[in-house]
Amino acid sequence: MTADRDPGCLFCRIVAGELPSTREHEDDAILAIRDIAPRAPTHILVLSKAHIPSAADLTEAHGPLLGRIFATAADLARREGIADRGYRVVTNVGAWGGQTVDHLHFHLMGGRALQWPPG
Repeated sequence: MTADRDPGCLFCRIVAGELPSTREHEDDAILAIRDIAPRAPTHILVLSKAHIPSAADLTEAHGPLLGRIFATAADLARREGIADRGYRVVTNVGAWGGQTVDHLHFHLMGGRALQWPPG
């Protein structure tokens, strides 16, 4: 279920400015912040400002939001100097998928060779 905000959600609180973050991009639909526990030299989280629990809750109507998220990730990768050598954009779904915050977000990671499979 999609709601504008969940007051108990960590990322909703960051979006609202109630908790500190290092903001790298913000517009009316998304917020990009530095991960506080980076797994790569560049590790930025690209969050939906609307509370959407995970990618499992997306519908075709979310297409414009996803387009903006991926375009922003590509722009951030260029600004971070990781676009030419490559980077990863990933979202986790559910506990077994590695999701630790139930709010739609994508990890932009790069700056070193990344392994596969990741987990």
